[in-house]
Amino acid sequence: MKKVILITGASSGFGLASANALQADGHIVYGASRSIKELKNISFIPLEMDVTDDASVNSGVEQIIKEQGKIDVLINNAGIVTAGPAYSTPVEFAKKQFEVNFFGVVRLSTAVLPGMIEQKKGLVINMSSMAGLFGLAYQSKYVAAKFALEGYSQSLRMELQNTGVDVVVVNPGDFKTANTSTRDKMKFPFKHPKLEAEYAAAIDVQEENEINGGDPAVVGKLIAKIVSSSKPAHRYLAGDFGQTRLPLIVKALLPSTMFSKMINGYYNIK
Repeated sequence: MKKVILITGASSGFGLASANALQADGHIVYGASRSIKELKNISFIPLEMDVTDDASVNSGVEQIIKEQGKIDVLINNAGIVTAGPAYSTPVEFAKKQFEVNFFGVVRLSTAVLPGMIEQKKGLVINMSSMAGLFGLAYQSKYVAAKFALEGYSQSLRMELQNTGVDVVVVNPGDFKTANTSTRDKMKFPFKHPKLEAEYAAAIDVQEENEINGGDPAVVGKLIAKIVSSSKPAHRYLAGDFGQTRLPLIVKALLPSTMFSKMINGYYNIK
């Protein structure tokens, strides 16, 4: 069945891959980006939208409703990534992360969900991360925003259980996206050779994993599968076993102190 779909952050990475996969399946896809110029050589419908701006979000949603009469699927994919020491991050730095990755989701959901509730059906897919399921050193604000998204999604699902609207969370591991080149990295704030070296080592591992990560098209195909499902699951993990299911199995089995040391060791924090 052809559906009207809005996906944010559609200019690259998971968003572009998902928009292309959904368009290929015959859906009416609106791919949103802060700048319409970023949406090049696409087959879906471009939509200029800044998820950090109420007026921009409301205008974009109103345009789709005017043109299509409804929105069947909302995919909250827009996001940014940051890196910096948790113990010295300025509040403004943290706010920037949350404004896109969490409050952007809230804005879109608030604009779209009343229509879905009225039509008694709909689907919201929130793009989280494995970082939404356990902490990672020097990515605390990104992790915190994804943890917030996890809690919001769970609460939203509970509230909507009798409305016909499904809420799904997708947790990707490391994939080859623009996040590596666009990551906002704080400079180390004071003189401490050991901590500074650990910071650099942890980010090096993270970015090497991304550069050698999977093709975002894998996630695009997963999103298309979720959209076509009559009974989607609450959560989908995306990525290889070692980055997704294995850490969660180990986390469930080990004491938290051991699990934290294991994760730190993986990122060369000894």
